[in-house]
Amino acid sequence: MERRNFLKIMGGGVILAATGATAFVATRRPDAALAPWAQAGNYEDPRLNALSYAILAPNPHNRQPWIVRLDGEDGLTLYFDTDRQLPHTDPFDRQLTIGLGCFLELLRMAAEAGGHRLETDLFPEGEDAAGLDSRPVAQVRFVPAEPQIDPLFAHVLDRRSNKEPYDITRPVPAEALARVLDSALHGQLGGSIDAEEIAYWRQLSTDALIIEIETPHTFRESVDLFRIGRAEINANPDGIDFGGPMFEAMSLTGLFTREATLDTSSTAYQQGLAAVTENTLTAMGHLWLVSQGNTRRDQIATGADWLRVNLACTAEGLGFQPLSQALQEYPEMEALYAETHARLAPDGGTVQMLARIGYGPQVDVSPRWPIEAKLGSV
Repeated sequence: MERRNFLKIMGGGVILAATGATAFVATRRPDAALAPWAQAGNYEDPRLNALSYAILAPNPHNRQPWIVRLDGEDGLTLYFDTDRQLPHTDPFDRQLTIGLGCFLELLRMAAEAGGHRLETDLFPEGEDAAGLDSRPVAQVRFVPAEPQIDPLFAHVLDRRSNKEPYDITRPVPAEALARVLDSALHGQLGGSIDAEEIAYWRQLSTDALIIEIETPHTFRESVDLFRIGRAEINANPDGIDFGGPMFEAMSLTGLFTREATLDTSSTAYQQGLAAVTENTLTAMGHLWLVSQGNTRRDQIATGADWLRVNLACTAEGLGFQPLSQALQEYPEMEALYAETHARLAPDGGTVQMLARIGYGPQVDVSPRWPIEAKLGSV
């Protein structure tokens, strides 16, 4: 098996890893890549059982940047996989750390549902603001306890990032937004369904997405992670997937290849740009998370909240798509980064995450697969 097909357990053993596969017709489903969604919760060891859910956590470009070592009979250590960095769009590993926070929150939910509380020590050997390294992210001990089921845990297998155009005729009810805003535990979660705010963030997020695509080194980072067709997705179920008969046919005819996508004069490039900007321009509301600090611990806490927000939107039947582009820390994005912070954190702090919400097309989740990062975000 390729490394990307599973969560590697240091010292031996594997747990199948989650793919970013979108909806496939039965004859073209990447069944090997989708297996984790059927196997979650079917392990006897409580640590493996909790990990089988944790690997379904959202993370940037679906990089799945986690390695785990089992310690003794009741512990584990979480490490960052330094081969999974995104040096152009996430130069300080901020977004990847948020993804690790999503992983740890889902691990906690699953462990508590299975009758264990977690004792977690973050960055026991220290942390570096410049980037993640081979030092442990967290040491975790499983302690037997009465089962505690977080209401949001019921939506884990249905959670997805819905990167389709939303229905602009269906407003998001104020009461639904209020319930979503109650889901965060750590940071300052904000949101708006005001028409003027929607128009503002539609335009800014579209402008940011265009900058990412039109900046060669940031766009190339995404294109290098394209998984086109069932064979590629099964072989490497990470990255940015393009599956189903349409993409299979376009690939075979040469209309959709990595090279064509990088050619700004090609049909693949032009149609791809139109498709992703249609998504941002059909937002029916926006959510954001702000933290006062920007330490690794703050980023881990942001990840915990971001997972909860996504699950809360799933509970409401709302489509949810992260829009991280304006928050990325590279020179071409500096102006929009500053504008976003001036708008959402005028008194200081770091805007860690931004997302659009709305009612989108119904995605068949009966086989229970996630839909992750088209031009990536946590």
